[in-house]
Amino acid sequence: MKFLLFTFVGAHLLALNSGKAIFRNDTSQRTFQEIKEEIARYGDVAKAIIDLAVYGKAQNRSYERLALLVDTVGSRLSGSKGLEKAIQIMCQNLKEDGLENVHLEPVKIPHWERGEESAVMLEPRMQKMAILGLGSSIGTPPEGITAEVLVVTSFDELRRRAQEARGKIVVYNQPYTNYSNTVKYRVQGAVEAAKVGALASLIRSVASFSIYSPHTGIQEYQDGVPQIPTACITVEDAEMMSRMVSRGSKIVIQLKMGAKNYPDADSFNTVAEIIGSKYPEQVSESDSRLSGNMELW
Repeated sequence: MKFLLFTFVGAHLLALNSGKAIFRNDTSQRTFQEIKEEIARYGDVAKAIIDLAVYGKAQNRSYERLALLVDTVGSRLSGSKGLEKAIQIMCQNLKEDGLENVHLEPVKIPHWERGEESAVMLEPRMQKMAILGLGSSIGTPPEGITAEVLVVTSFDELRRRAQEARGKIVVYNQPYTNYSNTVKYRVQGAVEAAKVGALASLIRSVASFSIYSPHTGIQEYQDGVPQIPTACITVEDAEMMSRMVSRGSKIVIQLKMGAKNYPDADSFNTVAEIIGSKYPEQVSESDSRLSGNMELW
């Protein structure tokens, strides 16, 4: 029996986080002490994993291969040269590991490039902001978009304040509950903002914790709705702007994004087989088929 290992490389980007955030409006019921105590209970498990990684016979091969990709290939966005180099490395690794029938299957994949980008707060004070364009976003005009900001915490609030949104940059400062519930603001944020006439949208990173680190990912446009530039910002900047508007301050941002979509690019699926000693001519239809989808924007 044959066990097939399919590695599909090249599509979009996901950044997943888990856990509960602690907000000043008490939406989380957990304290830092409770979280600390929960983490401490995994001490023995963590030590066993570390010992295996550092002293194990396998010499932590998985970590070394990951380090090779990160250090020598870098980012592997869909349609990029980095992705193609990573595919060749992965294919060679599978051959060296002794898997059978290792081969590449040609496929077409999306090709989007982020380009140069920046966001600068002009009012009420000057401050550069960390941003990352969301996957498949269009870019701004070369001179950028300079507009007043409207901060909202939900799609419902955006719809209630639709008249205020026209001609502005919508900033989403949605509370983090869990990934599946909160990620809709990243995926649908630009569409909902465009429906009420916004010029661009900036989405609070979908994360339970932040060290001034914007988290990017895919977003989706909708037929019949104008496409507007969209990017993620840090949790800290979203909270800061929310505080500013609560005091009655006017916020103006200049947004520049060089993002561009290109025709689908040529790439490959990497396929390998593990042929069993019993029924080698058969292919398993059970859960022995493994797939790994690297969705990278």
